[in-house]
Amino acid sequence: MREEAHSVLREDPVMAELLDRYDPYSERNWNEFERLCVSIINQQLSTASAAAVRERVFDLLDGDVTPEAILAADDEALGDAGLSGMKIEYMRNAARAFQTDDYTKAGLADHSDEEVIELLTEIKGIGEWTANMYLLFVLEREDVLPLGDLAVRKGIEQLYGTDSGELTRAEMREIAEHWRPYRSVATKYIWASYESED
Repeated sequence: MREEAHSVLREDPVMAELLDRYDPYSERNWNEFERLCVSIINQQLSTASAAAVRERVFDLLDGDVTPEAILAADDEALGDAGLSGMKIEYMRNAARAFQTDDYTKAGLADHSDEEVIELLTEIKGIGEWTANMYLLFVLEREDVLPLGDLAVRKGIEQLYGTDSGELTRAEMREIAEHWRPYRSVATKYIWASYESED
């Protein structure tokens, strides 16, 4: 799939340059629940801050990041690791949801992207941004464009913007039309480019 995606994306000269410069596939291979926890930790934090909190939380749980471990963990210890009270609640909500329903890649294979977003956002603390991260990184859906993500919008603006000011979301969607049906792959390269500028 990646070769096919790259051949489509290379038709966009900006994207072709990113393909030659970055490798956005170096992230650790998290399981479904771990990746959802990572997305909850990442909510409204910078990349560096989120990585530091994630490391402390995962260390606290001895790398055993399961619904049972999250539910059994001490509130104060999770707080000391950098989680706000609200994020502790969100992670516990996710843990309880995972104990009762099948949110694995196999379990959601027959659901459309829209259906997955609807299911996930029923869990308190999981919004559209987190659901989109799940589609991208856990379910590996090929054509997700998460314009709710600030880094994606800023990255598109840096790469495709002009001196005339900010791009609207409609303009960003138009740019991304050239990446179909592999907008997820393009998004990963946009992130890689944007994070390299930090």
